Amino acid sequence: GSKVTIVQRNAQFLPREDPEAAALLGKVFEKEGIRCVLNASVKKVTVDNGQKMVHVSSKEGNKTIEADEILVGIGRSPNVEGLNLEAVGVEYDVRKGVVVNDYLQTTNSNIYAAGDICFPYKFTHVAEATARIVIQNALFLKSKKHTSLVIPWCTYTDPEIAHVGMYEKDAQAKGIPVETFTRYFKEVDRAITDGEVEGFVKVHVKKGKDKILGATVVSKHAGELISEITLAMVLGKGLKTFANVIYPYPTQAEVMKQVAGQYYAQKLTPFLKRLLKRWFAWKR
Repeated sequence: GSKVTIVQRNAQFLPREDPEAAALLGKVFEKEGIRCVLNASVKKVTVDNGQKMVHVSSKEGNKTIEADEILVGIGRSPNVEGLNLEAVGVEYDVRKGVVVNDYLQTTNSNIYAAGDICFPYKFTHVAEATARIVIQNALFLKSKKHTSLVIPWCTYTDPEIAHVGMYEKDAQAKGIPVETFTRYFKEVDRAITDGEVEGFVKVHVKKGKDKILGATVVSKHAGELISEITLAMVLGKGLKTFANVIYPYPTQAEVMKQVAGQYYAQKLTPFLKRLLKRWFAWKR
């Protein structure tokens, strides 16, 4: 294997992800010998007697990391320049891409756009979904809006991190009261048997209801499990729906039923407990 060092300027590893998920993956990386230098920046790269040297600055001071190979991740930008879009009246931004409306129609009503060139979620599956919207809206009646999409994504690390919908901070920013239910795989029998206990399922619902606002899954198969939650959100089904599903035992997917069980458990208030206690005493 190779000795790997990750240098990141943010204080949180994977800054866009759930903080608990990012912290968990960071700890797993450390166990595997992957060094993560956070809140740091690369000042320069030099070559000394054929050896590549990465000069890093952080709160801990300046340090130099020797490297055989250097991989730089700076993000992506849409390829809009050189397409002569001005000639056909299509507005664009060199950073955000082609300007589209909710129907993915450009400023030229006869031209539509889909995928990375116009959409902030730059994933293959999202490009396919937006292409389907374009086909429907361009060839038939304009009825499909991209804002109606429920978009999941997955970071294919080990364990994987998958997400759909809002993060807790997103809901709070919009003034939506939120409750969060988390189940850890160390409490799931199949995960224990498989030796895959690193991870959890975290579901955010609207406070007082079971409407799913978003969810994060960290597990060996997070990309598979997130689809269950995505389907529920697309169909408008709440978290308690999973409590009615019979899962084969033992499976890791059982974690969904257990998260739903937590939702029901918090409904059991002290008053309701006293009421049930009296009811059962009377039934005897």
